[in-house]
Amino acid sequence: MTLTVAAAVLGLEGLTTLLLGGYAGVETVIGRPSDVMSSLFVAGFGILVGAVLLWVGWGMLRTERWTRSLGVLAQIFATVIGITLIQSDQQTIGVPLIAVAVIGLVALLSPPTTHALYGDQD
Repeated sequence: MTLTVAAAVLGLEGLTTLLLGGYAGVETVIGRPSDVMSSLFVAGFGILVGAVLLWVGWGMLRTERWTRSLGVLAQIFATVIGITLIQSDQQTIGVPLIAVAVIGLVALLSPPTTHALYGDQD
């Protein structure tokens, strides 16, 4: 169950990041960014990170061991970004991001997830 929750959190984060990267790309093309190269980089980076998070979520569903470390790292980064958003007076985005990251960390570090990914290694 916790493995599925962790995969769902990673999938949600991946899809959101992918969509935001795509949105930034579309806005770069149809809008008038002050720096086109920076805007394209941000869009490309968002799409890349979103795709990686979706890949990690898929690997989590397939109980691949390597997914846990990347998932935990993603939740740590999400927490830092959430704190930065709160400090920038964007609580409506920062608080839910931190909540999802905490749920993801709890699911990733829970004993059932550890057992599912690593089994009994006594």
